[in-house]
Amino acid sequence: MNASPASTRDLLGTGPAASERDGTRSSPQSIAVRDVDGFVDLDDYGVVGNGCGVAVIALDGGVDWWAVPRLDAPPVFSALLDPVDGGRCSLRPVDPRAEVVRRYLPGTNVLETTYRTVDGTATVVDSLNVGNAGALPWSELARRVTGVTGSVRFALHVAPGTGLGRWGPWTEDDSRGALLHAGDTTLAVRAPDGVELDVQSLSVRAHFVVGAGERCVIGVVASADRPLFLTGVDAIDARIDLSVSRWRQWSDQVCWDAPRREQVVRSALALKLLLMSETGAIAAAATTSLPEMVGGPKNWDYRYCWIRDTVLTVDALSVCGFEEEVHAAVSWLLRTIRRHGPDIHVMYTLDGDLLETSSHAAVPGYRDSRPVMIGNDAISQVQLGIYGELFGTVAKWVADGHVLDVTSARQLADLADRCADVWRHDDAGIWELQQNRPYTSSKMNCWRALDAAARLAADGHLAGPAHRWRAAADRIHAWVDEHCWSERKQAYTFYAGTDELDASVLLAAGYGFDTGARMSSTIDAIVAELGVGPLVYRYSGVHAEEQTFVACAYWLVGALAIVGRLTEARCRMDDLDRIANPLGLLAEMSTPGTFALTGNLPQALSHLALINAAATLRDAEQKESA
Repeated sequence: MNASPASTRDLLGTGPAASERDGTRSSPQSIAVRDVDGFVDLDDYGVVGNGCGVAVIALDGGVDWWAVPRLDAPPVFSALLDPVDGGRCSLRPVDPRAEVVRRYLPGTNVLETTYRTVDGTATVVDSLNVGNAGALPWSELARRVTGVTGSVRFALHVAPGTGLGRWGPWTEDDSRGALLHAGDTTLAVRAPDGVELDVQSLSVRAHFVVGAGERCVIGVVASADRPLFLTGVDAIDARIDLSVSRWRQWSDQVCWDAPRREQVVRSALALKLLLMSETGAIAAAATTSLPEMVGGPKNWDYRYCWIRDTVLTVDALSVCGFEEEVHAAVSWLLRTIRRHGPDIHVMYTLDGDLLETSSHAAVPGYRDSRPVMIGNDAISQVQLGIYGELFGTVAKWVADGHVLDVTSARQLADLADRCADVWRHDDAGIWELQQNRPYTSSKMNCWRALDAAARLAADGHLAGPAHRWRAAADRIHAWVDEHCWSERKQAYTFYAGTDELDASVLLAAGYGFDTGARMSSTIDAIVAELGVGPLVYRYSGVHAEEQTFVACAYWLVGALAIVGRLTEARCRMDDLDRIANPLGLLAEMSTPGTFALTGNLPQALSHLALINAAATLRDAEQKESA
């Protein structure tokens, strides 16, 4: 155990002043956050990451989810879905009466948890570390325990799980350290000389005490299908500070001088966790099978790259001024689409491959929510809306100073021709439904694609039949006006021929399909039929099988701002400050009344929607005051 002065807290910026700046410190809670089956409310989770992997950590110090080496790999810890056999890395005070206060270190994706017991106070800083050159050639979960007052006794328990039923874990007491095996992944527990590790058949345990000013660093290092380096504890400790510094260097670059900077920065940091630093691929979420309604069957796997989520993430990162990430993501996306062309697929793996068939893992699922999905069947769907999302983002990207290469320009011209051919077809829509229909949002996005393609051609960025694209865009607009409008509800409808509603049509205000009276009355209809407080359901009738969709609530804010209803937009944006968990994280869904998180987390679509809504409101307010 290494002695360390208490001033280390000041070095890391973790004193009171930093807490006030960050605004994500939670109120004191009991350490006893698990129910009788071992599950934790999603509001009591934080996440750490390193641009490759993501670890999900409960308020009681349990790492309940960690996939190695990347977030789409089989998880070595998966107690999030299987508390009995899933495995976790638990580090917590022995005192069951301990109180917990937690936050992110300002401007980082590194967690600080403060435990207060009857005998003393200690902090735990959790990090998925980076190295001097960026990503480490192994995965490194670092946990720094620092005594603040008195003395606190901690218990460590590291137990890899079955990888959602893929393997049987086992341990090895190597002369150089404690080793654990989980399928093709080898893990090692690294601890100071003063901490005696007890290697059991399926886990490693230890107990240790930290006094005021003392520090103890625990590391879990891992490699999948490759050799593992048993790095030293001092090096792990130093890389925590390096990781804090790298995160702050990145978050300091967020270009935002308007209200809600704290929420925007936190959401940008959440999106950065989902962006693969080596490739530019962006995952839709870091987890799988967290239910849209507890106990229900909608438990999807979002650890893949959707066209829609990727380009909307790019838009949000552009708002924040991150040119490098934006260029890398769009370039990766265009190459990946071309590789599997000529048409666009709904999603790709983080390696840029096509998904194989999905399967169900034979594990309990979060609070008995089954099936537990591995993979995603939406790969086989037709979703016409992705044309608009791709072209809309590319048009913004080019306007911001990026230049299309010849091959990409030809590829996009071919895709514009394809969109002009197929826009009349039925599809599965933005919500990936089982029945193909003429969904309104899909038609609106086809208009967006051809409108953007015609503008790109007019400005010399694309070579192709621009007159055809413009004429087709005009036909789509007229078709939507005639077939996708309900006189009875005074709203754009879910699909042609129905009076049902769909909140995704609100996005059409943002890309200019309609910013006038029809969109304004559509907003009113959606609030009346799909709204509940500041929250919004996705479409008519879905409230019986899922909670409200977080992104829809932010889309409503943006649409209100665009049609000029700024007072309503501000009020709704203020109300939505309540829906994040105490660390500022958003999942896919929010429960009316309690605002409890449901669905996978962190969810890219939720965080990017917050950023884009804040930017839309900011721009509208600046225009109003000009």
